[in-house]
Amino acid sequence: MTVVGRLRDYALLMRLHRPIGILLLLWPTLWGLWLSSAGHPDPWIFTIFVVGVVLMRSAGCAINDFADRNLDPLVERTRDRPLAAGRLRPPEALILFAVLSLIAFLLVLQLNRLTVAMSIVAIFLAATYPFLKRYTHLPQFYLGAAFGWSIPMAFAAHTGTVPLLAWIVFLANVFWAVAYDTAYSMVDRDDDIRIGAKSTAILFGSYDRLMIGVTHTITIALLAFAGVIAGLGALYYLGLAVAAGVAVYQQHLTRGRLRDGCFRAFLNNNWFGAAVFVGLLLDYMNRGTL
Repeated sequence: MTVVGRLRDYALLMRLHRPIGILLLLWPTLWGLWLSSAGHPDPWIFTIFVVGVVLMRSAGCAINDFADRNLDPLVERTRDRPLAAGRLRPPEALILFAVLSLIAFLLVLQLNRLTVAMSIVAIFLAATYPFLKRYTHLPQFYLGAAFGWSIPMAFAAHTGTVPLLAWIVFLANVFWAVAYDTAYSMVDRDDDIRIGAKSTAILFGSYDRLMIGVTHTITIALLAFAGVIAGLGALYYLGLAVAAGVAVYQQHLTRGRLRDGCFRAFLNNNWFGAAVFVGLLLDYMNRGTL
């Protein structure tokens, strides 16, 4: 294999060609950064967290493909991934995960001790999540914890504490992840049942769309409660209303439970996260002009 080909496979292993994972990790990170700083995130903390999002999502993809190296060849959507297709070896994925995680950790070392301590938990969550689908039908809840851990970390970085507000937004992200990753797992449900993998899509069965709606509703309710605690105004709640509209549209996309529609619903969650952040951003900007 040529050097260019190997580099391309490393990029594919990190899913750099599919930025949706970065975005789904970025939006809650931005929620946390803006809420923890009352709309004025420290530029250096902002930079560390955004770079960390890219690094840890890429690291998570590497360890995910290592964990699924024997399952991915059996699933239509994943059989051409570099490890599944044999173009990269399992130790290479482990080394990549370790290197990317180490770089992210070195960046966090520039911050306070609480944030550094919490970053160790973040690495643990990223390293262990991919293995859960063998043991539980609820890996999506664990994914939500892994993808939302940047929220309490942002509060720790800005304030040196992790208040109730941080945990409410963190919990909102957990339920949001269950909503979007259930739609995602609906794409692979038939293959997962055949190979013995577990997911909320399998657990919920015919109630899958209902549970996506329920978890989206809980997400909006928790974010609204967070807005009350943070003293946010109408623009923030307008953003939540737009996000709710996005969630309703996803019900339309998944109505036939077809793979393409479910995958489109999963991708559409980018706009859910963006709507919440834009509302938050505009609210703080409006407050600054008063």
